[in-house]
Amino acid sequence: MAIERGNPWQQLPAGALIAPSVLACDFAHAGAQIDAAVSGGADLLHLDVMDGHFVPNLSMGPEIVHSLRNYTNLPLDVHIMVTDPDYYAEKLSEAGADSITFHIEAAEDPKRLVDRLHERGIGAGVTLRPGTPAETLSEIIANVDLVLVMTVEPGYGGQFFMTEQLSKIAAISKRLSPGQRLEVDGGINVDTAARCAEAGADVFVAGSAIFRTNDISGSVAMLRQAVEVACQQ
Repeated sequence: MAIERGNPWQQLPAGALIAPSVLACDFAHAGAQIDAAVSGGADLLHLDVMDGHFVPNLSMGPEIVHSLRNYTNLPLDVHIMVTDPDYYAEKLSEAGADSITFHIEAAEDPKRLVDRLHERGIGAGVTLRPGTPAETLSEIIANVDLVLVMTVEPGYGGQFFMTEQLSKIAAISKRLSPGQRLEVDGGINVDTAARCAEAGADVFVAGSAIFRTNDISGSVAMLRQAVEVACQQ
């Protein structure tokens, strides 16, 4: 869904949003796979930036974000798993990120970082590892556009969904205002996305369940159908 540059959470429609995770795509065919996800109804693209320190893995950086910004009009939802979120937030904003979500465990001054992102006109999200309690967000939750609940340990794709995170999703959902979003990431497929939707999530990041299938477009559509049905129950 093409939007104007700026904070995407103020422009995207209410209801369930599907965010394919680019980390799971075949980078030799990334453009074609992204196009397939778009044709299936993807609302935004989720990009994982890892520094090899905060999590034991390396992934994409500002150059890839810049390339994707030039390729697609979809909002770029960037999740930074880094030890210096202030530095990377600046670089990724300049590269074309529409929203940046940082880890509460890594930020020296979360409120200041949220303010800086908003001053740049982009979305600001906060996330927490599975072992970090929801209460950790108390001082920042009212200021962000988005809360991301990790349903696996951050750092690698293809992990199994942690069912114990459903109670955290439900607890955080009750504390958000109508204009804020609750995103889930990790082991998300048709079944787990529906369970997260029932708990209160409305933004669904899926990697393997979309890009590592034989029908990327159809997988996006099936995921949307699953969460919309769950929301109606």
